[in-house]
Amino acid sequence: MTEGADVERAHGFPNQRLVVVPRPLVRQALTRPVTRHLVVTDAGVFPAAEDHGRHRPEGAEETIVILCVSGQGWVETGGVRTDVGKATAVVLVGGTGQAHAYGAATDDPWTIWWCHVRGTAVAELTAEAGLRPERPIIPLVAVDRLTAMLDEIITSLEKDQSPARLVATAGMAWRLLTTLAVDRRAPEKGTPLQQALTYLEERTDGTIRLAELAAVVGVSPSYLSKLFRGATGGGVLAHHTALKMARARHLLDTTELSIAEVGAEVGLRDQFYFSRQFRRLHGVSPSGYRAERKG
Repeated sequence: MTEGADVERAHGFPNQRLVVVPRPLVRQALTRPVTRHLVVTDAGVFPAAEDHGRHRPEGAEETIVILCVSGQGWVETGGVRTDVGKATAVVLVGGTGQAHAYGAATDDPWTIWWCHVRGTAVAELTAEAGLRPERPIIPLVAVDRLTAMLDEIITSLEKDQSPARLVATAGMAWRLLTTLAVDRRAPEKGTPLQQALTYLEERTDGTIRLAELAAVVGVSPSYLSKLFRGATGGGVLAHHTALKMARARHLLDTTELSIAEVGAEVGLRDQFYFSRQFRRLHGVSPSGYRAERKG
């Protein structure tokens, strides 16, 4: 199935771009060592896509990625309809057999960059983004960065769809999907989690208690701990320690400060305690780390 062939508006959209990889080439790519994991099958741009819409009663084999950069649209999966606005991604996981539909808003039709992908790695990549059938959208942190990736994919496929080109665009699509996963986890600006993360980043030379940080950002300690576990996989203090150790690595690599001085710079003035914390994370002492050849 291709995005271009199935839109309600059969004559397309002004200034659109659309590339479809021939399906025999896709099938061949899915048997090769690299592209069997990920291959781009279709890609394009639909500006101000008036009357754009698609309904697939049995879903699609491909996973569909849509970036809405302006205007508005909607998506429906599992009987749930969700509005889609500017700076939002829609990701519809392929191969599930679940019906889906999507389209542009009537009064302010969306402009979308999109691609379809297949391969054995797609399910893991979309799972990493935390996508669910009932909530297939991701707020975007840096729209221009993502559209630049899709522009690179489209431009590349417009040249040819050789095996080498499909390998190249597979790498581009991998980066696109992993960036979406990161964006999914990134806290929105101004939220308690984002404020807390910034607060800790600016205080790698000090100490902070969970209750104090929770009070600063205006939430309970238990709720803040929950937010940190979801975003970082660990607690507040563990994240602060990781930030301190990252700062310590930088100082060990770029300065001639003594081990004790480095520890003091990251708020751990007991040299032995600093060394234990550093070894626990890195598996080597600060002096051992500094002596390693890097690069």
